[in-house]
Amino acid sequence: MSDDTKQTQEVNVTRPMAKRTAKNSVFLDLFQDKKNLLKLYKTLHPEDTDATEDTLDIVTIDNVLTDNLYNDLGIMVGNNRLLLLLEAQSSWTVNILIRILLYLAQSYHEYFERTSQSLYKSKKVKMPKPELYVIYTGNKGRKPDTISLSQEFFDGADIDIEIKAKVIYESDKDNIINEYIVFCQVFNEQIKEHGMTKQAVTETIRICKDRNILKQYLSSKEVEVVTIMMSLFDDEQIMRTYEKDIKRETLMEKAILMLKKGKINIGEVSEYFPELLESDIKEIESEVMQLA
Repeated sequence: MSDDTKQTQEVNVTRPMAKRTAKNSVFLDLFQDKKNLLKLYKTLHPEDTDATEDTLDIVTIDNVLTDNLYNDLGIMVGNNRLLLLLEAQSSWTVNILIRILLYLAQSYHEYFERTSQSLYKSKKVKMPKPELYVIYTGNKGRKPDTISLSQEFFDGADIDIEIKAKVIYESDKDNIINEYIVFCQVFNEQIKEHGMTKQAVTETIRICKDRNILKQYLSSKEVEVVTIMMSLFDDEQIMRTYEKDIKRETLMEKAILMLKKGKINIGEVSEYFPELLESDIKEIESEVMQLA
């Protein structure tokens, strides 16, 4: 746990607040368990029948590139494969590609140091093959299955450096990644209903256990999970930003419902919901078109 997480300020004695990075911490804690880590890897590579808990190592970077990389997971598979999994929260952003670029560079830097390989000698170094994934916890809508640096930031130009990442969304498949995504969605729903309170956390755990979502993990570590997800806010700006995100998501849901019922058209969304950004309206339009 970082010093930033440990530092707390008494905001409300009777109603402690869930921390802004609650889902992120659970993401890492869940896969610190080698059994769960192997399940994650097998979800991505079911063909690798030789993989075991001993062949997987976590190489997550904490507080190297930014102050908050708690939802980024690096996995080394033997010496041949490096998997980076970054969680994009329910607010879609392609900026995660920049995080991947920086994270990948730092991961390779540490790998070369760990394996005592010099970049300044004539001998070609050996490096593990990268695999890049984004786990998106919001609704897919018409979002792509793959995102790339050249497409998102340079209009598809042929640039000298490229980053491509596969995006994993909620599906009907029964695997540990999908369970984690559902866990995040339940948590967001409970935040909207109960606010950033302990009740939202305990209800999330109860609902997920009842629905057999991460049940073994939540049952065996319930006290730890509650502790992970609860923290007093010492930054009012973070609190306001999170509440703003929740409000925006709620407005988007209302706009989609009104569009589906024919009460408004897409051109009237900004009039009825002036708080929404142009990017929000484009996302609403894409989702409504998919549902049509």
